[in-house]
Amino acid sequence: MDADTQVRSDGASPIESDTQFVELAVEIFGMLADATRVRIILALTSHDELSVNHLADLVDKSSAAVSQHLAKLRMARIVATRQVGQRVFYRLSNEHASQLVRDAIHQAEHSLDDPRHHDPVKEQA
Repeated sequence: MDADTQVRSDGASPIESDTQFVELAVEIFGMLADATRVRIILALTSHDELSVNHLADLVDKSSAAVSQHLAKLRMARIVATRQVGQRVFYRLSNEHASQLVRDAIHQAEHSLDDPRHHDPVKEQA
């Protein structure tokens, strides 16, 4: 049976009622409640993997600041690493954080009455 469509014996969906998942979801939203971390996720969405220095350039922050944000994202299992010699490369652990960020940006567009994601011409601008 598909885990996404499982129904508990009492008829409730586990995603709607399981406090453990709700609490973890709140922690994830807290982790994403930082502009630099959102920019890091957007940068990693556009690239397979990036070094700290490359990410720092892309998000216009110091390498030290980006490194601290990446450590938090790694502890939350949002990013994963690969080490080559002294260099560490970061990638998204899965597509879900990327989707959350995209959805949040789409919601922000609606909040400003400018839903670019509904208009292919505006979205490319």
